[in-house]
Amino acid sequence: MTSSLTIAISKGRILDDTLPLLEKVGIVPEENPDKSRKLILGTNQPDINLIIVRATDVPTYVEYGGADVGIAGKDILLEHDSSELYEPLDLGIAKCRLMLAELVQYKTRNGRLRVATKYTRTTRKYFTEQGIQVEIIKLYGSMELAPVLGLADKIVDLVDTGNTLKANGLKATDTICEISSRLIVNKAAMKIKRDKIKQLISSLEKIV
Repeated sequence: MTSSLTIAISKGRILDDTLPLLEKVGIVPEENPDKSRKLILGTNQPDINLIIVRATDVPTYVEYGGADVGIAGKDILLEHDSSELYEPLDLGIAKCRLMLAELVQYKTRNGRLRVATKYTRTTRKYFTEQGIQVEIIKLYGSMELAPVLGLADKIVDLVDTGNTLKANGLKATDTICEISSRLIVNKAAMKIKRDKIKQLISSLEKIV
């Protein structure tokens, strides 16, 4: 149905921060997303549905039309790097920083720098711009272990309070990017459902 609107969101901090925003613009899910096992949730607006997907999949669902709009962190969007998405609005939620970190007792060594991260595209771009050649080791979690166990010299990861770094003997050295969640829109949907999407953007703009 071209008249309905599907919004893709991921569970966790982004969902927790997004639901109050949606409520302020008059969109409330019919069931609690944290308790429901359903992945497609109806709302109090009969023509608006929410889909709950993995954070890294939000841009993919929006790009290929599984959802018309989505809410995704800038870290995910930098890695996804698609020209098929509009990014009309910074929602200013789920804020943190993508940072370079190393052991507090870090010692430089000979040879190519090894950096552990799940943000491989963004990390490579960052070091290329610095003119530094690095070997990137892709990890999906527990990044702080990599320098501790000698797997990598440095890590690139999201940092909120910095407590996890500190607890594992690491310190942040450079901010690569300030991160917050953005509203993203499928380009085809923007043409077909222009009025509906424009209304959503305008309503959210007023509260953020």
